[in-house]
Formats: sequence, structure tokens, C-alpha cells
Amino acid sequence: MSMNPKTVEGIYRDGKVELLESPENVAEARVIVTFLDEGTVNLSDRGIDEAEAANLRARLMPFVEDWESPEMEAYDAL
Repeated sequence: MSMNPKTVEGIYRDGKVELLESPENVAEARVIVTFLDEGTVNLSDRGIDEAEAANLRARLMPFVEDWESPEMEAYDAL
């Protein structure tokens, strides 16, 4: 069975990798885990160019105040 590689972001915590999204059409697969420096994401690896990234940033700006509020720190441990 031949598969195209898929990239899914996750978090390593307490010896386990928790995926932030579920890959479509994948019941079981071998994986490679790469540990990234905090805050580092290579957009081109995810198929996003600078114009698309700028558009995404602009669309998400209305949420920044909420995300950065002290109350949101409760979600950091999830």
C-alpha cells in the first residue's frame, strides 16, 4: 500500500504524542516525530507561501486579544 506523506502537528507530553488534528483516511501508519524549537513552524513545509500566511494572520487578528488574555492560560495545560 503506497501513501502520500501527511503532516500533522502534535504536542509531546508525558511520554506521549498528542495530535492536534486527525489525519484523514489513516487508520494505521508509521510515523517520524521531529521535535521543533518552541514557536518554530516552517510554513513552506505545510504548503503555505508568504502571501497565504499574511492573509491568515490578517484573518486571525480579531482573536489576538482573546488569545492573549490571562484567562486563556487555563488552556495552556490542555
